Amino acid sequence: MPLITIFTEGIFNREIGFIMRKYSCNSLIAFCSILVILGACNVAKPYKAPNDVSPNLYRNAGNADTTNMGYLPYSEVFTDTILQGLIEKGIERNLDLQIAYTRVQQAEAYYLQTGAALLPTLNSNAGVTVSKLSEAQGFGIRTSATQYQLGLSSSWEADVWGRLRSNRRANLANFLQTEAAAKAVQTGLVSAIATYYYTLLALDQQLIITQQTVYNWDTTVNTIKELKKAARVTEAAVVQSEAQRYAAEITIPDLKQRILETENALSILLGNDPAAIKRGNLSEQQTLSILQTGVPVQLLANRPDVQQAELQFRSNFELTNVAHASFYPALSITASTGLSAFNFANFLSASGFAASIGAGLTQPIFNQRINRTRLAVAEAQQHGSLLNFQNTLLNAGREVSNAVSLHQTAMDKMLVRTSLLNALQKSVDYSQELLRYGFANYTEVINARQSLLQAVLGGVNDRLQQLQALVNLYRALGGGSR
Repeated sequence: MPLITIFTEGIFNREIGFIMRKYSCNSLIAFCSILVILGACNVAKPYKAPNDVSPNLYRNAGNADTTNMGYLPYSEVFTDTILQGLIEKGIERNLDLQIAYTRVQQAEAYYLQTGAALLPTLNSNAGVTVSKLSEAQGFGIRTSATQYQLGLSSSWEADVWGRLRSNRRANLANFLQTEAAAKAVQTGLVSAIATYYYTLLALDQQLIITQQTVYNWDTTVNTIKELKKAARVTEAAVVQSEAQRYAAEITIPDLKQRILETENALSILLGNDPAAIKRGNLSEQQTLSILQTGVPVQLLANRPDVQQAELQFRSNFELTNVAHASFYPALSITASTGLSAFNFANFLSASGFAASIGAGLTQPIFNQRINRTRLAVAEAQQHGSLLNFQNTLLNAGREVSNAVSLHQTAMDKMLVRTSLLNALQKSVDYSQELLRYGFANYTEVINARQSLLQAVLGGVNDRLQQLQALVNLYRALGGGSR
């Protein structure tokens, strides 16, 4: 006769037998009723997302509406068709992004495994055992025995306290977290490609300006040489003008090296061998007329790293539920059936049939503080992940604030620099004319031309700063992850 065994770990082990044929129906009804009652005692706490976001998370957000450039596809933010093609190629071939996708696949496999834990296991077994018996073991009747076995066995843990379901929800959060991490990689990839592209355009423009400056210095040097022949300037003027010409020329190899290194870095992002990059020019780049940042609460839905931090908190919250459930008894049910006989002739007969079913409650009484330690660690990890979420959110607000300010700073500098360039260009023209007629010193010409060069190069940096601010703000708002 099969037995239902109810036991408490470390304290008692009691067996209650009953005849299954006579009482199986009543016992099954009673057992199912117990499961229903215990199932209502789920100790897991429901999850509540930390959605308290300050309306002042980033500066000047109080009067902003919900229009948010982070929702725009990258093709609407970056209008250069060459750049759009590079971003598309990067998303398709970037190795870091592909690695992130493999992590998503791993997390999905673990999540599916936790779902299977809610189902019973089923195993089959078949075997033949030949034993040599001593005279005492065989009671003087036999000295060997052969046993044939064929059967099925199953076990199932009833998730009475919600431990398995909480663990499944924790793995779901981990799965979604890896998806958010992959989106964060993509957002960073779009930002990096655009930044490198704009940097290349700026370096190209600086190279053109420097080469033109060297040509202009050649003209100035020739002019000063003619003035020296006319005894209007000394040899020192000629030498100093030549020195300024060489000073401009010596920066050209460095610019070319920076262009090559930037092209190589961009090639790696595209999954290519280092090579030249086809591109447009800086003057053709267009930007959004208005940078719309929306409201801070939208960062919860837009920023992949914020989502990732929130999902980590959710995972740790569910693992705390798992740790709580470990203090309660675990209910498991086992069953087996099959054929067993000492000779093959009786193997397929009714006398060879055997079956059993058992249920057990395991309640930890003393287990060296393992459960208490597990709970304390889980609660600490949950609190730590909440703090990490809050910190990630604050950093997201800082990045938005910095990008908006950087863009405005670049616009202000470009406005002032336009006037500066006009004044410096006039200074160069006037000083050269005055030098021709002996009303100006050659050092005035050199200083004016040098100041103009620095101002023109600074103007390129201002334009690059404006474009980089656009890229930074788009990324800070979660753009590029879709």
